[in-house]
Amino acid sequence: MTTPPPPPPLPGAGPEPGEDPVCPRHPDRVSYVRCQRCGRPACPECQRQAAVGVHCVDCVREASRNAPQARTVFGAPLRDGRPVVTLTLIGLSVLSFVLQQVSGAWYDALIFAPFLGETEPWRFLTAAFLHSSGFLHIGFNMFALWIVGPPLEQALGRWRFISLYVLAAIGGSLMVTLLASPATVEWRIGLVGASGAVFGLFGAILIVLRRLGRDARQIIVILGINAVLGFVVPGISWQAHLGGFLVGLVLGVAYAYAPRPRRDQVAVAATVGVAVLLVVLAVLKYASVAAWWTGLG
Repeated sequence: MTTPPPPPPLPGAGPEPGEDPVCPRHPDRVSYVRCQRCGRPACPECQRQAAVGVHCVDCVREASRNAPQARTVFGAPLRDGRPVVTLTLIGLSVLSFVLQQVSGAWYDALIFAPFLGETEPWRFLTAAFLHSSGFLHIGFNMFALWIVGPPLEQALGRWRFISLYVLAAIGGSLMVTLLASPATVEWRIGLVGASGAVFGLFGAILIVLRRLGRDARQIIVILGINAVLGFVVPGISWQAHLGGFLVGLVLGVAYAYAPRPRRDQVAVAATVGVAVLLVVLAVLKYASVAAWWTGLG
């Protein structure tokens, strides 16, 4: 009886007879430590400690790719590290603040006023990245964004968080427009600041805290104080606060209370629905203003 020869080794699984085993990723390095999963040699740089033995970086990467994604209670991917969207929004606001100090043209191109919104609709959003010349205005808004933004960004996920911020900013400018009369000076008064967007975050985090069964009294107190200040302190647009807050409430309910099997579909539908509603309300307002001017003529 004869013994059949052993099968040839798998490519990269081991050295040829008489050769020292080398790391497949670093062929110049000899390694007698093998990956417990694939059996290939792994040099110290490519070794990763596992519960049993050592795994190579390729097997670790493959296992991570196939592992189920950890998610928050609202279905967003659970991410460690810095709140990228919040930091980006703060960075853009600070950069815009610096540019408006340098160039008045920057300020003039982004500021919002109801009479400008029909022909230059981007101003509904861009005004949220401008602030008054003092440091108090931008300081308060960026501090509030830094406090409320990271927990919301982590809980809701990046795309829902940025959608919330953008639509709340637009909603703030729109509420100013809806409540302004073309027959008064309100129609031509400029509006700047991220307050509408920040109040949208306040509205959403109020819903999120309620959904999680946590104490929301601090947010309610902050909202109450700002509601009073909006009517007492001149130059504060309570209309923008109200518009952003209402958008935040609506999207907060949709994002936090969507049925688990249809979270993504509900979130997309709610985001698109709110965006369409804002556009429709703006179109109707400007149509009524055009009819009013025609009647005067």
